[in-house]
Amino acid sequence: MASNRPAQSSSLTTDGTQPFAFTPRADDGPWEEWNPTEESVRPVRGKHRVAKQRGGGLARSSTVLGVGVMAAVGAGGMATAQSGKPPVSISMPDIASLTHSAKTFIVEDTGAEEPQGSATALSTVGLTTADAEAGSQDAGEALRARIMQQAESQQDRVALEAAKAAEDAAAKKASEAAAKAQDDAKAKAAAEKKKAEEEAAQKAEEKRLAELAKQYALPTSSYTLTSRFGDAGALWSSGYHTGLDFAAPTGTLIKAVHSGTITEAGWAGAYGYRTILTLDDGTELWFCHQSSISVSAGQQVSTGDVIGRVGATGNVTGPHLHLEVHTPGGDTIDPMSWLRSKGLTP
Repeated sequence: MASNRPAQSSSLTTDGTQPFAFTPRADDGPWEEWNPTEESVRPVRGKHRVAKQRGGGLARSSTVLGVGVMAAVGAGGMATAQSGKPPVSISMPDIASLTHSAKTFIVEDTGAEEPQGSATALSTVGLTTADAEAGSQDAGEALRARIMQQAESQQDRVALEAAKAAEDAAAKKASEAAAKAQDDAKAKAAAEKKKAEEEAAQKAEEKRLAELAKQYALPTSSYTLTSRFGDAGALWSSGYHTGLDFAAPTGTLIKAVHSGTITEAGWAGAYGYRTILTLDDGTELWFCHQSSISVSAGQQVSTGDVIGRVGATGNVTGPHLHLEVHTPGGDTIDPMSWLRSKGLTP
């Protein structure tokens, strides 16, 4: 059964889109074909607005859009608005002055070929005005040469600084070596001088002792040194030996060590027969354990005079001469040191 409803139209609308497809209700009246016109179609507003599709269009950015429009119009051309507004003069910029990214957009959007061998460098950083005017190739080569020149200059500066540092280090080392050599020379000269002074002093002391030795003499001869000053033992009441023992046969002569005065001569208990010779400076020399005494108190004697003989009187274990040295203050000192100070070597 034929229907009086119009069949669904598959034709496109005036704006190129598909018409709405729907199924009419049963109570709808007869339908007539509707062809929309510009006056009858009202613009879609609000949330149902349909975004305009982008094709591979020109307007990637405001800058590219302007460039595209200017390219379409032509250099120095005029763009006429459809709204009837007065024409606006648009000047076409020099394509060579654009950045690389802008030229890329123009090439992609317009399909034009990028100019080859442009005379303007993409960047003029580090270039002089003369380099920029020479063109991109010459300017690039000039920039490369300038960079290489700067690198070589830096390398030369580093090399000069290293050479200067090495020269300074060598000079410092040489200065230190010279200072050390000078110090060593001074130290050597000072040591030699000190050694010479010590040798001279030693010779002078030897000479003095030699002259002094003529004034002093050893107390006896043909002897053997036995007990020394400071030796410890129960044989001595003080617990240690207070003199120097010259062991010799009984009757061996005992002589005055130096000129002086006999201040005591006689028996002295554990010392046996003892003679005390007091020198001019107050030093006392004790000659003990004698078998006989040849001088008396108050007598003046000279160096080498006989004052007694070796014996074994008092607290002894055999014949010997016990020599003690007392300072003017009464202290007992080592007879060996005292004899050596007088140029004598027992």
